[in-house]
Formats: sequence, C-alpha cells, structure tokens
Amino acid sequence: MSYQPSYRPGTGTSSLAVVSLVFGILAWCVLPFVGAIVAIICGHLARSEIRRSPSDARIEGDGMAVAGLVLGYVQLLLCVLAVFVLIAALIFGFAFSNWH
Repeated sequence: MSYQPSYRPGTGTSSLAVVSLVFGILAWCVLPFVGAIVAIICGHLARSEIRRSPSDARIEGDGMAVAGLVLGYVQLLLCVLAVFVLIAALIFGFAFSNWH
C-alpha cells in the first residue's frame, strides 16, 4: 500500500486587506483624506472577498481589513469635522470682524 500525502493548498492573506491596513496607517501619517477613502473601499472589498471564499481554501486577513476600516472611518470623520470647524471659524470670523 502506497502512502500519498494529501495536498491541501495553504491559505493566503487577502491583498486587499493588506492594502486597507497600509492605507489606513498612511491616512494618519501622510495622506489624510485620500488614504482614508482608499482604506475604506479596500477594507469593504477585502471583507466581501474573505466572506465569499470557499471553506476549504479560506482567505485570511479579516482583522487587517477591519483595522483598515476603523482607521479609515475615524480619519474621514476627523477630516469632515475639521472642514466644519474651518467653515464655522470663517463664518464667525467674518460676522464678528466689524463688531466692536
């Protein structure tokens, strides 16, 4: 009787999850708005890719995708709040500029 080892393909990590995490970190360091948008888009695509993968060849990286999503959404929220604060400062600055 000959013994043949069964071949089971190794599980890989989703490249979109890695891109989401990298751009989520870059959103805090270098690319505030653009990095957040890329992290959010790639994070959602990675999570759907991971969910759709077959059970015998599962793709890993859900944690990285979630981390990229969290970093991206928080950075995007802070960018939007900063824009609102800037607009409010401009409006109140012009409104009170002639006030003595």
